Amino acid sequence: MSEVKKSDGKTESTLKRRQFISKTAVASAAMAASSTVMFPKVAISKNLKQLKMVTTWPKNFPGLGTSAQRIADHIKKLSEGKIDVKVYAAGELVGAFQAFDAVSNGDADMFHGAAYYWQGKSKAFNFFAAVPFGFTPQEMSAWLYYGGGQKLWDELCAQFNLKPFSCNNTGVQMGGWYNKEIQSLQDFQGLKMRMPGLGGEVLKEIGATAVSLPGGEIFQALQSGAIDATEWVGPWNDLAFGLHKAAKYYYYPGFHEPGTNIELTMNKDLWDSLDSNEKLLIESAVAHEYRMGTAEFNARNGDALVVLRDNYQVSVKRMSDDVLKALKSKSEYVV
Repeated sequence: MSEVKKSDGKTESTLKRRQFISKTAVASAAMAASSTVMFPKVAISKNLKQLKMVTTWPKNFPGLGTSAQRIADHIKKLSEGKIDVKVYAAGELVGAFQAFDAVSNGDADMFHGAAYYWQGKSKAFNFFAAVPFGFTPQEMSAWLYYGGGQKLWDELCAQFNLKPFSCNNTGVQMGGWYNKEIQSLQDFQGLKMRMPGLGGEVLKEIGATAVSLPGGEIFQALQSGAIDATEWVGPWNDLAFGLHKAAKYYYYPGFHEPGTNIELTMNKDLWDSLDSNEKLLIESAVAHEYRMGTAEFNARNGDALVVLRDNYQVSVKRMSDDVLKALKSKSEYVV
């Protein structure tokens, strides 16, 4: 660069260098300010990440609320306290069905729920929770981990700034609680039943009305007659809600959910900001909970079914083959 002497003794090249350094400093400050604004809404101090997990379940609800808390506890333990996750039950920070938007927008950092609750965002979410006459828990895991399912789930969730993980499976569900016997497909006509996801779409095809309710509202709706029937999860959770006090007949099998995948889903900006060790420990905590939670549901459901049958004289009935065949035909159409 040629140097031109200025009247004050400074060369033109010196002035240009100073201008460049000054501009760079301003740009760096702007970038720092920008990164502060764009960073996920996580409280960070002294290398401590304080995260908020919202759930779609009542507080400490057996197998679901407790599963969410175990994940939070395990993340904190694995990170030696550097990642602290506070769990909020449905309604404490946001409503059960508002969890998706809260995490997508960054108002919360992760949610614990079931993907079919989000079918209003995309019908594709149903396939990552449960499909009528579809995957068992083992088949769901095989598809997610070795059949390309996780990649599809990641692609779907990325459209909403989310990163999903499978963290539990409730196993095959019961067919539901009814205030009348179901002897034929005709008995579903006009029936108002709480059932989310594709199972609810099947109910509509056979003349019933599908109602979507969060878990905490089911008992009151069934007891008051606002709904005529409901499914929830299985004997363990149904007993905890006291559904046997609100309906007389308990049917199986749960055609609508042969193995329901439960999810822990994070804000994608937050996930992308984590280092490799932080990502690994969260993945490890989630995988550990899937193993323990799925085993717990299988163990507790059997015990609870005996209690419902023997202690409370619940009438446990199997759907007839004719009804199941008709439901399967409608399920194939819906899917």
